Amino acid sequence: MTHALKLETKSDNTDPILEVKTALDALSEEVKTKAANDNKLVERIAELETKLARPNINRGATDPEITPERKAFANFLKFGEQRMPGDEAKALVVADDTRGGYLAPAEFSTEIIKNIVEFSPVRQAARVGSTASPSVILPKRTGTPTASWVGETETRTGTESAYGQIEISIHEMAAYVDVSVQLLEDAAVNVESEVAMDLGEEFGRLEGISFVSGDGTKKPLGFLTAGQGIIETISGSAATIADPDGQANGLITALYDLPAAYRSKAVWMMNGTTLGSIRKLKTSDKQYVWQPGIQAGEPGTILGRPVIEAPDMPDEGAGAFPIILGDFNAAYRIYDRVAMSILRDPYTLATTGKVRFHARRRVGGGLVKAEALRKIKCATS
Repeated sequence: MTHALKLETKSDNTDPILEVKTALDALSEEVKTKAANDNKLVERIAELETKLARPNINRGATDPEITPERKAFANFLKFGEQRMPGDEAKALVVADDTRGGYLAPAEFSTEIIKNIVEFSPVRQAARVGSTASPSVILPKRTGTPTASWVGETETRTGTESAYGQIEISIHEMAAYVDVSVQLLEDAAVNVESEVAMDLGEEFGRLEGISFVSGDGTKKPLGFLTAGQGIIETISGSAATIADPDGQANGLITALYDLPAAYRSKAVWMMNGTTLGSIRKLKTSDKQYVWQPGIQAGEPGTILGRPVIEAPDMPDEGAGAFPIILGDFNAAYRIYDRVAMSILRDPYTLATTGKVRFHARRRVGGGLVKAEALRKIKCATS
């Protein structure tokens, strides 16, 4: 920065030295002012750099980038197809409405599945897959070759393996949720989460019952349904699990009746009431059969095997099956038909200020290995 020091020559008797001093003082003040401004700028830059260097503690709470499909679906829930821009309508349509409505975007369907897991604990233990077909056929070996010891020239007998098949049909469940128009118009409310939670609770409740005790008619076949070949172990007395002396011999018998390959992966499944009774039981050496998890978040164990609390399991009672034990991953299969659809109906309840959302899902379930499970039955007397 260059500054020119101008000295004017005057005709009066002004002291030239004083004139120079005055000009230098003015120039000094100008330099100080510019320096002060530069210092403020430097301090501001340093402050911004400090803020940028700080960790963003709210970074995990920020929403992920909203995809065009998710934005279009949210607007579809709020306003309907007729009031949507053309580009959003194109992002929304994955199937025309003559085929059952508009498919939920990937983010929405994922949220529904997570909610179902919370309300249907059978999914935690069983093997879960997906299919695009109305049924799934699983080959099953029903007979094995039989070998025998023979002499050097004795006649050998021929045998061969036998195979059958198990078919798991996919069934449909449906529900609808009524939402007020004012709620849909309220931008502060996450409409997707509200609708997803309601549907998740209902679908989870419905499928949870079927996976346990469904009869296979328009619903999955539950593992407790009679006639599927699961071996029973009778425990307790007078319609309870506990033996007359308060011990758990029936549980021990059931556990060690399982083949070792299934026993090493076995879990217990029962409802909370039965679990409360089990926690009071002891072995012959006066040790409780139930033990808390070693670390926080780990399930408690019964005789060393984890426990899953399933509210859809029966209570204790004469002739009831309040407990089932085994390797559910090998024994029970669940198949989800991936296409889940949502149909918005703004007309049926228009006079009440509500919009109805129809939802449907298709899922199947069935027992594929009865030998991997053991049912524990309460004694009748």
